Amino acid sequence: MSSQKSTIGRVIRLAATRTAFGALERVAPAVGVRWATNLWLTVPRFNGRARPAIPAGTPFTVNVRNRKVRGTVWGSGPTVYLVHGWGGASAQLLPFVTPLVSGGHKVVTFDALSHGASDPGELGPRRTTIPEMARSFMAVVKAHGQPHGVVAHSAGASSTFYALRDGLRPEKLVFLSPMAQPTELTMVFAAALGFGERIRTGMTRRVGELAGAPWDDFDMPRMVTRIAPPPLLTVHDPADRETRYADSVALAKVWPDAELVTVKDLGHWRVLRDPATITRAVGFVTAATPELKAV
Repeated sequence: MSSQKSTIGRVIRLAATRTAFGALERVAPAVGVRWATNLWLTVPRFNGRARPAIPAGTPFTVNVRNRKVRGTVWGSGPTVYLVHGWGGASAQLLPFVTPLVSGGHKVVTFDALSHGASDPGELGPRRTTIPEMARSFMAVVKAHGQPHGVVAHSAGASSTFYALRDGLRPEKLVFLSPMAQPTELTMVFAAALGFGERIRTGMTRRVGELAGAPWDDFDMPRMVTRIAPPPLLTVHDPADRETRYADSVALAKVWPDAELVTVKDLGHWRVLRDPATITRAVGFVTAATPELKAV
């Protein structure tokens, strides 16, 4: 009965939210922009499941503008970073640690600001931006060295892509269920919450202001020509309810050296613990890069 009441309560709250946003769209869009922006930048609480037991790693802390980012490192060798997504945590990527360490790699995980064990970001608890997530990543890279590879999930792929323009130089990239075209996602967001173009366009402008970057900077297919992209493996389920499979399709079309793997029945989260996906991602990262022959 309590579960049924909880579901009814969520439906009522959503209906009330849609009604309020509909009214604000007509008579007070500026108020709607502030509300929508706050919702867009709010990090959901992480309620992840227990992860498989792995050997204890070495914890570390780095500073980002006087805020602490906490992480863990295992093994030795070429460094592979595991980057969680929006509302996620480094614990979600632990299934990748043992096979990467066994393959002769140093593995580094961390919680971005406003996530997991790390401090709140500049916008306060449970609020952050993609550039701030990228700054968390780059602070960890400064401490542990340039990556041989990166395995990134969801908005972690977005922050990784953003970091490519700030000095990140991996030899291999794996994007799992990436968010590559956020403008399309804002349209889904607006439709779900019941507001229109006045609030939606105002929200994207305001998010860009708070992030310190134009909104178009977060569109990977549009921006890929501005970086030197390494080989990419992107894995996505067409039934993903959090990020769009079309994002990976669009990204694979314009990325110079990209492979798109379509998976089924994994959704947005199960892809992180799917044995076949883990094996494929680890194999891609650890495979030797072919050397160019002189002509």
